[in-house]
Amino acid sequence: MKKMIEATGRSPEDAIKNGLNELNIAREKVDVEIIDEGSRGLFGLLGSKLARVKLTVKKDNIFAAKTFLRDVLDSMDIKAEIKVQEEKDAIKVTLRGPNMGILIGHRGETLDALQYLVSLVVNKDSEGDEYKRVILDTENYRQKREETLVKLANRLAIKVKSTGKNVVLEPMNPYERRVIHSALQDNLYVTTHSEGDEPYRKVVIEAKRK
Repeated sequence: MKKMIEATGRSPEDAIKNGLNELNIAREKVDVEIIDEGSRGLFGLLGSKLARVKLTVKKDNIFAAKTFLRDVLDSMDIKAEIKVQEEKDAIKVTLRGPNMGILIGHRGETLDALQYLVSLVVNKDSEGDEYKRVILDTENYRQKREETLVKLANRLAIKVKSTGKNVVLEPMNPYERRVIHSALQDNLYVTTHSEGDEPYRKVVIEAKRK
């Protein structure tokens, strides 16, 4: 749940200031809703009414991602620089340091697992358009892997075209399956589809019927 408090003061600005002091947070870190602007009353005394505001602490996705990853990396005794960039609908995280191969794992499995966990942390309590896609990368692994998959897709498409036999690839995560599908979507001779259940879902490349 987002942290939210109500605060009062002689004016809305005073109320906001009091709320910020209570939260010990900067003004730009909260959303403000003025519930009651209050009134000074007669001669500033009789019938006066305090202003009342509601302060809601904004989500800090960069802080959440960095804090979580730092804790995980420290527990693994891995030294790495964590760079987080927030875009409109995505959080891009880049890790730099020695021994990054440990974080990548076999065909990116460890990296994918970390990416999934960061996504859970960042999107906790998110609603609707607040959801952020998380992309976690190190040593440009994502681009290299994508290039490898595109080459594999094209090579296997040629094989299917020449033999007429379907080719079933090894199980892949959703992202990697999308790369294969995208690489061959305009191919004149083959088509692709996925079959099976996660995490063993596979891409099938088959010849188009004439």
